[in-house]
Amino acid sequence: MTFRGAFTALATPFKNGELDEDSYRALIEWQIEEGIHGLVPCGTTGEAATMTHAEQGRMIKICVEQAKGRTPVIAGAGSNNTKEAIELTILAKKAGADAALQITPYYNKPTPDGLVGHFKAIAAEASMPLIVYNVPGRTGLNCKPDTIARLAREIPEVVGVKEATGDLRQISDVLEECGRDFTLLSGDDFTVLPTLALGGDGVISVISNIAPGLMAGLCDAYFNDDMEKAQDIHYRMQPLNRAMFLESSPLPAKTALAMMGKLRKEFRLPMCPMTPANEAALADILKTAKLI
Repeated sequence: MTFRGAFTALATPFKNGELDEDSYRALIEWQIEEGIHGLVPCGTTGEAATMTHAEQGRMIKICVEQAKGRTPVIAGAGSNNTKEAIELTILAKKAGADAALQITPYYNKPTPDGLVGHFKAIAAEASMPLIVYNVPGRTGLNCKPDTIARLAREIPEVVGVKEATGDLRQISDVLEECGRDFTLLSGDDFTVLPTLALGGDGVISVISNIAPGLMAGLCDAYFNDDMEKAQDIHYRMQPLNRAMFLESSPLPAKTALAMMGKLRKEFRLPMCPMTPANEAALADILKTAKLI
């Protein structure tokens, strides 16, 4: 399985406090119709932090079923509790996901040896392709390039990283140390194009929830050596990228999807609706982009 191109970190629709399966299936189908290259259920954007294990397993299974092999599925299955991460990865594997996205343990701040031990334990109990998710802005821990290289070297299941630092120097160091066979997916929509230029493979994207065709188009243009088109799409998306972070993600993405009629504007605490001022600003940006 090759993980290349634009992967959407799918939002999770809720309805009256429960999972909204019908809206989820429709969102997935629309993503595929728009040309997205892959799907990532139950990540940060999917509000996995407020879902039970049973709910995560169900949403991963629904995603795999709806995709029907048309795109790869990388299932969010990480935790700062190694035992819990193993349980979630087993659920992802049983559901038929192509890989598991594994966030580095948050809050605990493990040492490099602890990180290696964590991922070795997951691989031993639930062997499948693993994508390390490095997002120090949320975890409080930066998994440095030498540690990522060590994970790739010592654990065959670790096939890639979602690098969400937005630091092009760190991305370059990871690619230098891990080699071209190691998958590097950007976790920062602002730096997808420069990441590709450094040798990265694509992106796990927030903005592609609302503009899957644009993000897939940027990647396709780059892979087809049409840099001018890729640059045009990059700058066209920048206002939308900024809009997705008017407040904590995934609030703007889900609110935008609700404005577009793709799901209900419903969150689980501690996530809550955007302020009226920011919601109005978001609507203006979407109107300018002709998304609503």
